[in-house]
Amino acid sequence: MPSQNRFISILVIFIFWQTLALLINTDTFPSAIDVLKSLFYHLTQGELLYHLGITLNRVAITFFIAMFIGILIGILMGSYKKIDNILDSLLIIALNVPALVTIILCYIWFGLTDVAALLAVIINKVPTVVVTVREGARTVEQKYMQIAQIYKVSKVDTLNRIYLPQIYPYIMASARTGLSLIWKIVLVVELLGRSSGIGFELSMFFQFFDITSIMAYSMAFIIVILLIETYILRPLEKKANQWR
Repeated sequence: MPSQNRFISILVIFIFWQTLALLINTDTFPSAIDVLKSLFYHLTQGELLYHLGITLNRVAITFFIAMFIGILIGILMGSYKKIDNILDSLLIIALNVPALVTIILCYIWFGLTDVAALLAVIINKVPTVVVTVREGARTVEQKYMQIAQIYKVSKVDTLNRIYLPQIYPYIMASARTGLSLIWKIVLVVELLGRSSGIGFELSMFFQFFDITSIMAYSMAFIIVILLIETYILRPLEKKANQWR
């Protein structure tokens, strides 16, 4: 049923898009059918798959590194008041530094390299993970931890079976929001300083005012993200909530 509802909503958007494009009738707003034709062309005869693979690779690397660092810091800040007090101001600053500023500084300091690009994305993503996971760590039921201590449950089992399951929903929430944030920042990073990836291609199409190709490339990436959300993140979230 959820899949059917999603298909219906996408179909409604497609029909609305096509109808609106026909009514406006301008080259700056291509129809849904024209964009699909362009998408098929770039998939079969263009370099869409090549650039899509590069962008997805950057997204995956930055996602896992940012999640690991963010979860670790978030747990420490949520569990220990002293650490939270020390890092709280730094966290607020990091949350409010514009992504564009971070990207530009990383390119200036480390050069127009993939390392600089990935670092800029990670720096922008980590604070959002920390905030969410910290709140999860603060809500951990201490009575469960005390029971584990009374029954002399090993630290490893306590961590894996009692502590982490309570913050899994917060980790999944940060993963879902983080994925949507990371791929957007990756595109900006590629647009500003890389010679490959979806963002780089979008900048090329922009220079030639090729709106149809811009929307086709964007559609391809959105489809991939929807597939990741449907077949990876949602099942993981469902499994993470089973303990309840």
